[in-house]
Formats: sequence, C-alpha cells, structure tokens
Amino acid sequence: MSLNAEIADSLKFSEQQLSEYIINATREVFSTMVMMEPADDFPLKEPITHFKCSITGMVGFAGTYSGVISMHCPMHLAKKITGAMLGMDESEVEEGGEDLNDAIGEIANMLGGSVKMILSKGGLDVKLSIPTVIAGEDYTVNSLSDIDCVVIPFNVDASERFLVGLTLKKEE
Repeated sequence: MSLNAEIADSLKFSEQQLSEYIINATREVFSTMVMMEPADDFPLKEPITHFKCSITGMVGFAGTYSGVISMHCPMHLAKKITGAMLGMDESEVEEGGEDLNDAIGEIANMLGGSVKMILSKGGLDVKLSIPTVIAGEDYTVNSLSDIDCVVIPFNVDASERFLVGLTLKKEE
C-alpha cells in the first residue's frame, strides 16, 4: 500500500515525508490533547478494512485534493483516550456515548486540520468535512482508493494499537 506516484509528485514530497507529517501530527495531538505519547511503527503494506469492537473517526478533504484521514481504534483504547482527553476515568466513558464519539471525532478533526495545512501549502484549495464517527462490534471501512493511502500503526503503552490512515486523490 502506498501513495500514488502522481499524488506524491504533485505534492512535492515523498510518501516517506507524508508519513512523517502524519506521525508528527498524531504525536502532537496526542501529547497536547490526550497526554499520551504514542510510538509509531512502519506504515502498513496492506490496508486493514475490517474492524471488530472498534471505533473510527474520519474527516474528508475536498478541493484540489480529495480523500479521507481516519483513526481506527479498539473500543477499550478509545475509552482510555477519551477519559484522558476529558479528564475522566475511563470507566465513566460509555461505549456509544456522546463523550466517546465527540472525542474520537475531535481527534480526527485535529488530524485533518494538520494534513490540510500541509496540503494547502502554496495556496492549494483544500476544505475539510465535519468529522464522522462509526463504531461497532464488526464493521468494514472501504475506500474507493485503498491503493493510494498510507496507514501508520501507533502503539500506546507498548500493548495497545490504533491506526491513522490517509487516502488522497488529486482532482483533475
């Protein structure tokens, strides 16, 4: 799985540089808003589209580039992240509750804002959608362009993992 060469060329940076931007944005959001320091791993070679007992926050891009940035997280880790972000004990965070959905959506929104800033360099027109959050016991998230994406796993406390993915397409 990798970023389309045409997209990388038009952005004027490599897939490696884009991965680093995503890693830095994720670390910044988590260190300032969640008070966690996630460790990144190598980008995945194949997309993961099937999730169990998880939650996904997504923000879409439109304009010069279209696509989606998403965060996929196991439900137990999402409750821990939400609790840390809102100053609550994770046992107080309800699965499917408003606090959980708002926190995961807001993290996706902040990641989207960081990526927009990168894509908007040089005056490119890029707009963000409002965050979308989906959760469930068993669901699949498919992109129209899974081959043109970068997915980076992050580890929290060395044992829990979430994914941040970016799918991009240059509009003609």
